[in-house]
Amino acid sequence: MNDILHIYKLFLKHPHVITDSRAVKKDDIFFALKGDDFDGNRFIPNALAAGAGYAICDNQELANNKQVIYVPDVLKALQQLAQYHRRQLGIPILAITGSNGKTTTKELVSRVLAKKYCVSVTKGNLNNHIGVPLSLLEMNKDTQFGIIEMGTNHFGEITALCEIAQPNYGLITNVGKAHLEFLGSLEGVEKAKGELYEYLSASNGIPFYNSDNPILAKMIGERAFKEVVAYSRKKIGASIIPSDNNNPFLHFSLNSKTVNTHLIGSYNLDNAIAALTLAKCFGVEEDDAITAIESYHPDNNRSQLVNTGKNLTILDAYNANPSSMEAAILNFSEQQLNNKLLILGDMLELGENSKREHQHILELVKNKNFSNVFLAGKAFREANSNNDFISFTTTDELCLYLKEHELKRYSILVKGSRGIRLEKILDFI
Repeated sequence: MNDILHIYKLFLKHPHVITDSRAVKKDDIFFALKGDDFDGNRFIPNALAAGAGYAICDNQELANNKQVIYVPDVLKALQQLAQYHRRQLGIPILAITGSNGKTTTKELVSRVLAKKYCVSVTKGNLNNHIGVPLSLLEMNKDTQFGIIEMGTNHFGEITALCEIAQPNYGLITNVGKAHLEFLGSLEGVEKAKGELYEYLSASNGIPFYNSDNPILAKMIGERAFKEVVAYSRKKIGASIIPSDNNNPFLHFSLNSKTVNTHLIGSYNLDNAIAALTLAKCFGVEEDDAITAIESYHPDNNRSQLVNTGKNLTILDAYNANPSSMEAAILNFSEQQLNNKLLILGDMLELGENSKREHQHILELVKNKNFSNVFLAGKAFREANSNNDFISFTTTDELCLYLKEHELKRYSILVKGSRGIRLEKILDFI
């Protein structure tokens, strides 16, 4: 603990922590993390030469000057420093996790609460054992409200992240078939995500939950809480307004008002009403909350609407699992769009469930009468054994095909896991 107190005093004077020596700026504190394929200790000289004020290392031989501080474990030191800093801040922190929609919910909630508070929020996808500490260390004396996204694909990870971030509030967007390779089943996913509820129950924290979701309602009912905040479409007075080819975004009525978002997919209504519920609980005016939601434009390949000049494309290639894939296809089938076409990429990290889940998606595609379908990835190619659709082993092969077979005047849904890199096809559609 003495090491952490010493590092914390330095952090107060040099409040910018970095783990990438290539991005070091003057007076940063460089944490020399290790990975399977790298050892950050090797880059300490580079970090100091680039202007780092201090470097934290776990190689005693390198601790040969006042700028290099030795600790037994750099990652543990980073996490302990973030935990200590969080305690000193003493601000409310909301943790958000879920199989689908957690990043969109995080973005909506942060924009809504920023109408009243100075909010610090997880940047990008920094939602793991390294990203959460870095997000906490971004917070300062001006921060009034913290929002931390938590991801997981193994048991115990959410518990560990909660111990570091110590959230007062929590929100699980949903529980779906994600990371089945490591979590085994939907019940396994429920157990892993439920670690957030377990922490809140033990620490007198408050969960926000969608009472329309039977899994979440069951999980809440199985635990004792000081207080819970339930939200639902009916409770908040929200209902979908049908979209059309000219304006395919999510629109919904909120009592007597109309909310026009830049989100694709009716399933995003649940993310929006979560943000509206948080706004009400923390004293943000409803009109301000609506303005914040309407001003959010998704990016980073997350349900982006892209007009390429040749086709109207819904690019949702940041991630995919069976639950999000099914929701995206169902929503696409219901939208009033012309000349629909599907481009689907493999769903990764499904383990022994992979073949069955990919076959299930193809059955759904058939049942919804999609005739224009392209598949990319080994799993979909195997599941497409009857050659019902055009399939390719890799995205690069699909790109070559699209280069030679131009698509025009289609409405296209592009959905797949990040590792398939379906965004590469944008140049050809």
